[in-house]
Amino acid sequence: MKHLILAALLAGTSLVTPTAIQAETAQYIPLPTYRTGPYASSGELWWAGLLDYFRYVNEVEGGIDGVKLNYEEFETEWSPDRTVEVYERVKNGKDGSPLAFFFTHGTPATHALLEKAAADRIPLIDPAGGKTESIDGTVFPYAFPLLFSYYSQATTGIAYIAQKEGGYDRLRGKKIATLYHDSAYGRETQAAVAKLAEKYGFENIQIPVADPGNEQSPQWRQIRELRPDWVFLRTWGVSTPVAIKTAARFGFPADHIIGDVWAGSESDVIPAGKAAVGYQALAPYPGGSDFEIHRRIKAAILDKGKSDLRDPKLFGAVNYNIGLVNGALAVEALRTGYARFGARPLNGEEARWAFEHLTIDPARLKEIGFNGLLQPISITPTDHEGGGAARIQQWDGAKWVLQTDWIKADTDLVKALVAEKSAAYAKEHKITPRNPAAETDPS
Repeated sequence: MKHLILAALLAGTSLVTPTAIQAETAQYIPLPTYRTGPYASSGELWWAGLLDYFRYVNEVEGGIDGVKLNYEEFETEWSPDRTVEVYERVKNGKDGSPLAFFFTHGTPATHALLEKAAADRIPLIDPAGGKTESIDGTVFPYAFPLLFSYYSQATTGIAYIAQKEGGYDRLRGKKIATLYHDSAYGRETQAAVAKLAEKYGFENIQIPVADPGNEQSPQWRQIRELRPDWVFLRTWGVSTPVAIKTAARFGFPADHIIGDVWAGSESDVIPAGKAAVGYQALAPYPGGSDFEIHRRIKAAILDKGKSDLRDPKLFGAVNYNIGLVNGALAVEALRTGYARFGARPLNGEEARWAFEHLTIDPARLKEIGFNGLLQPISITPTDHEGGGAARIQQWDGAKWVLQTDWIKADTDLVKALVAEKSAAYAKEHKITPRNPAAETDPS
């Protein structure tokens, strides 16, 4: 299979899933997947969850209001350049369907596509990722860092450390190190952590790890010398288990390391073995397969041999559940758009409206089987995040165990920082912020 993927990539062709729908009435959704390369351990499960949910919607629910999903894979190895190439190939749609939105599934790719997508009027969807100030839809109408932005991740992580230390006042004089993937993704929390350090009086230590992060002895030697009280781990792919194992080798306790969203899956801890026991991470996507949606997908997809998941033991793994949640966000946004514009494939402007009016309340979460797996979310033209909460989960050596209820981000700090950064971006790029109240309906 790997040879087929590479051959398709070199030939400039796409990989079409066996259940892709080829019909003019279907909504076209291209997927820049990464099943090979240093991030494949995450990508394999992530895309399996997404594809299983789309297959479930097509085969069990008959599509969304009768509109099927025509999804197509393109292998990128999480390369921003390849993701941009995919975008350019698919931005005009396919088989009679316009392109409603584009999943980037990678912060560097989102950064690379921001201006292109805005010019093309195609929404970029990057849940719990993207450029954080794009929460401000008045400056970034076509970028959606849905659910749990990087600034929210930073404030929630510090909130949990404060809980463990006995209150925010106990943070003064503490040392908190952030070990980060040296990319647009890894650097994205720096502004928020700097504000938090100023507010609560802790020492802010930032230590980069070059991609892909296979060797981290210098970084953990520095951590041993600086002796921080906590480490906020913002790694990705192979760099996360390497970090956990190297921390143990240098004597830093796993229960004082908190991983962010993209450093908190089975793919991150299982390869680290015993060194990962006690490790904690932010969990806007909890692990587990006892949610209602899992029961539905197991009966309709897994038990009938239709799943994209290669190892059934990983059904309900964190990365698989990320795929399910991202699929639900897309489907519910399309459903919102179809209710407004009619049950037919949407274009980018219509999909932007749909995402900006997406609301999934507790009653709807229960109806679609995501109660407890997905937090309630409400997107508006001025707020493209809409969630802003996470739980903390801890690895016990065999499974993730939730340690907290939902912890809300410091919304005042996040909003102020987003306003500052988005205003600077608007000035630099000569953008006049939109006034959503004065806009005409895309219909």
